[in-house]
Amino acid sequence: MSSYTTFVINPAAGRGRVGQMLGRIEAAIRQYAQSSDIEIAITEFPGHAIQIAQKAPASSRVVAVGGDGTVHEVLRGIAGSDKAIGVIPIGSGNDFARMVGLHKLPLEAALRTALQATIRSVDLGLVNNQPYGASLGIGFDAAVARKALSAPTFLRGMPRYLYSMFGVLKELELPTLELIQNNQTLYQGPSLLVALMNGSTYGGGIPIVPDAVPTDGLISVAVAGAFSRLGVVGILPRLIMGKHVHHPRLRFFRGAEFVVRFDRPVPAHSDGELLEPSQEYRVRMIPGGLRVIAGSA
Repeated sequence: MSSYTTFVINPAAGRGRVGQMLGRIEAAIRQYAQSSDIEIAITEFPGHAIQIAQKAPASSRVVAVGGDGTVHEVLRGIAGSDKAIGVIPIGSGNDFARMVGLHKLPLEAALRTALQATIRSVDLGLVNNQPYGASLGIGFDAAVARKALSAPTFLRGMPRYLYSMFGVLKELELPTLELIQNNQTLYQGPSLLVALMNGSTYGGGIPIVPDAVPTDGLISVAVAGAFSRLGVVGILPRLIMGKHVHHPRLRFFRGAEFVVRFDRPVPAHSDGELLEPSQEYRVRMIPGGLRVIAGSA
């Protein structure tokens, strides 16, 4: 196992907070690194973290310093290799870090973990042959994320989310979903959203599938059916508190592979990163397919 570690720092992560902390982060890395076998790489454009991760030495550690977007790019860069991903969680979501027990660590503890903790394996998701780590959401939640891109710049955090959510609700027209497993239709009908999860949370800690396990080789699926506009507003508080699982219009499934098919192209996000809308998503799990530097979950 190589002792080489590449730190991939995204200065735009955490709404620019990583950039403001850059000096402190670099100083702490050099303080805690016990050898010269490190590289500090600063991302300069979308997709740059993928390239940096691809160029990292075989069997090395590649540490994403940022949020779920940075993690997603690093993951895409190392998927299929023997490199291990670590996380210094300084983003606005941090759901991957939450999945592997790193989200509560302060900077210095996260750095020590990235450099010294043991490496273990978790499952790796694939959506239309593209890797994802913690979450895949299709439908309403992805439409809200897409709407947020055009929200007024002065809106941040929850006000920005609410602005985007009510913008999507105003135009809400549910697509028809067919969820297929092993050539068998598990659900067919109107659908607000589908979440195909490896971790239990997305959207910065929303426990959409509370009992998901990232080492069981299975995708944990939540299907929200025919919700009205008022029904969406009503379910949100229960969803945030994880008290939605017994709602009659929610269905849950588990399996290693699913086909998610709609009557029209529907937007999606993987680890919080927007995907091009598609009419069909083929999703499968690779058991133990990702090496991670993990904390105490």
